[in-house]
Amino acid sequence: MPDPTNSSPDPLKTDLRRVDINPDFWYPLAWSKDLKRGKTIGCRFGRHPIALVRPAEGSVFALEDRCAHRQVPLSLGKVSGEAVQCCYHGWAYGRSGRCIDVPYLGKCKLPNGVRTYPCREAGGMIFVFPGDAAKADSIPLPSLAQVDNPAFKTRHFSPVVKCHYTFMHENLMDMNHQFLHRRQMGQIKARFLGQDAGEGFIEARYSFARSGNQQPLAERLIFGKHHDDPGREQPVEEIVSIRTTYPYQSLKIHDKDGDLIMELFSVYVPNSADGASTQTFGLLSVLRPKTPFLIDVIWPALGIFTNRIFEEDREIMELEQAAWRDLGGDHNVEVFPIVRKLRDLLKVEGIVREQTADPVVVWEHGS
Repeated sequence: MPDPTNSSPDPLKTDLRRVDINPDFWYPLAWSKDLKRGKTIGCRFGRHPIALVRPAEGSVFALEDRCAHRQVPLSLGKVSGEAVQCCYHGWAYGRSGRCIDVPYLGKCKLPNGVRTYPCREAGGMIFVFPGDAAKADSIPLPSLAQVDNPAFKTRHFSPVVKCHYTFMHENLMDMNHQFLHRRQMGQIKARFLGQDAGEGFIEARYSFARSGNQQPLAERLIFGKHHDDPGREQPVEEIVSIRTTYPYQSLKIHDKDGDLIMELFSVYVPNSADGASTQTFGLLSVLRPKTPFLIDVIWPALGIFTNRIFEEDREIMELEQAAWRDLGGDHNVEVFPIVRKLRDLLKVEGIVREQTADPVVVWEHGS
């Protein structure tokens, strides 16, 4: 029975677009290849600016991207040894966030430093733990598709979508939206095969029935030609499993023999103060065909195909965000049970904040 003295909001009654992402997980903020030795990059987690610093020697570290002096971004500064110097007055900060030098002050008069964040590199990405740093060692990094498996070739992608991150979870989980992609995919229909759920995750499984003869070239090269007979129920050629393991999302495709042939990892990082913009980090791993070098031949075609699909998704999700803003809240009429459960998961695992006009990310360290 609910405690009448408990005044905390019920997350399940909250507008999903006003649920902030939980900061107590590892989030990629940049690709490793984009941060050179002796350089910095400015990133965001919600309304929190974060500077990534790669010294000439040693590992990457992450600091609040504001000098303690005049709040100028440290990502505009100069990397010097194991520290970064603010571009304005040369204040220097080490990887601990402590101010280690002010050129015109004595060593005994150094001011307070800036916040530091736990930081790791994996799968070609730089991960930061934006939440309670004391929890970082107990929270594992996510499984990163097949990026380290030489039997697979992996493509990176990182589009920005002008929408709340929850729209992106819904989009991938609900394969009934294939009607949107009819120009790219041809006439196919999703067949829901079942679901699974547990603490912190939910999964849906699908197969696809093709009702027309148009099959994209990239799909045919990877999975083989599907022979369709309109007069009978089509066999299950592949099983597509989509799972949200909060806050990450994955898609796996297994062939009829149960072998993994494709895996997608994606995570959606809010990168604006109002929560209405999301930086995606994704890894798409495809099993290399038995024919040598065939994957390299079809790779450009696969890239074009997946980009076209995603651009259609991007446009529709940004339209959803615009409707949310115009209507002043979430008016979605959701009828698909798996998506209803997904929405509940995102609410329970996320952070409910004060109901304001916009889904502002208002989390602060220690809250």
